[in-house]
Amino acid sequence: MDLSFILNHLGEDREHYFQAISPPVFQTSNFNFPTVESFRKAIADEQAHHIYTRGNNPTTEILRKKMAALEKAEDALVFGSGAGAIAAAVIGNVAAGDHVVCVQSPYSWTYRLLTLFLVRFGVTHTFVDGRDINAIKTALQPNTKVLYLESPNTMTFELQDLKACAELARNNGLVSIIDNSYCSPYFQNPIDCGIDIVVHSGTKYLNGHSDVVVGVLCGSKAMVKKLFNSEFLTLGGILGPHDAALVIRGLRTLPLRMERSHSTCHQIVEWMKAHPKVEKVYYPFDPDFPQYDLARKQMRGSGGLFSVELKADSIQAMEAFVDSLDRFFIAASWGGYESLIVPICAMYGVKGKDDPTLPWNFIRFYIGLEEPESLLADLRKAFEKL
Repeated sequence: MDLSFILNHLGEDREHYFQAISPPVFQTSNFNFPTVESFRKAIADEQAHHIYTRGNNPTTEILRKKMAALEKAEDALVFGSGAGAIAAAVIGNVAAGDHVVCVQSPYSWTYRLLTLFLVRFGVTHTFVDGRDINAIKTALQPNTKVLYLESPNTMTFELQDLKACAELARNNGLVSIIDNSYCSPYFQNPIDCGIDIVVHSGTKYLNGHSDVVVGVLCGSKAMVKKLFNSEFLTLGGILGPHDAALVIRGLRTLPLRMERSHSTCHQIVEWMKAHPKVEKVYYPFDPDFPQYDLARKQMRGSGGLFSVELKADSIQAMEAFVDSLDRFFIAASWGGYESLIVPICAMYGVKGKDDPTLPWNFIRFYIGLEEPESLLADLRKAFEKL
């Protein structure tokens, strides 16, 4: 199935919708049935029928079909946030007394799920350096049930060898889960490497317009059915049909946006590497990146995220650099049309919080869809403040 068909046609049965080019938004909570027998049939398999939008809805169903195909999975679920998708994937595969092995420095809400939420119910965890398959092997316990990956992560971009991890999980009876938000399915398909479940913060590249919060979970029909009937229906972290329609709209331009962001990012990384006030660059497709060969093997591209450490003598100098930028917004997230930065110096001295482990001269950049020269001109001006 080719990419353009998935993005533009899959799941859009236009003969059912008056031949409308853009599928309608089924903004309804409820669906009626002409007979008792038809109602009984739907109750027997809610995932395959439309009963109540908390379970299944025609608009979200289109999005599910597209996401499953993009990730080369059998089925998919969509959630009200990436955190919701991650929680369902993990909670659905552990019970009291079980153990999770997770890579170091995962997404903050994954970290909180493991360290603050699941520990209350007797689920333990071990964080490991996922770059080392032997470290993962060593962390396994007799009660380990889940291997949780994030490749690359979204600050310093460490990778895991996905085929090796999938084989390790399979040989030890574990469910392997990966957060694939950094790459999107356009640049990486972990299921091809043998990973069981792929999750996304679809708020990022998948939607791409900074106007919807959405999570995605992809996997086998059996796994998705299990999670649908339990964590999905019970916890109710659904995506509304209007938001699903906006994500479908966003997917139409996924290849164009990913290629543009990747291309501009590569130019800016090359420029940054040559700048005398840049101490270090973190970018998986940089030949000097420690895991460059693995990145090129597993990923078709690296998107718009990179990080730097700058040569600055104080937090105040970093603040002056950041505050002088006009084309980069200070904001969380990434994957939209706008270029963003997360300056770690902003997280130092926050009342009631510990200082981060990353240094205060560290900045994560996201490169959006602006002209490269416009972004470079902005950076040149900001570097004059250092």
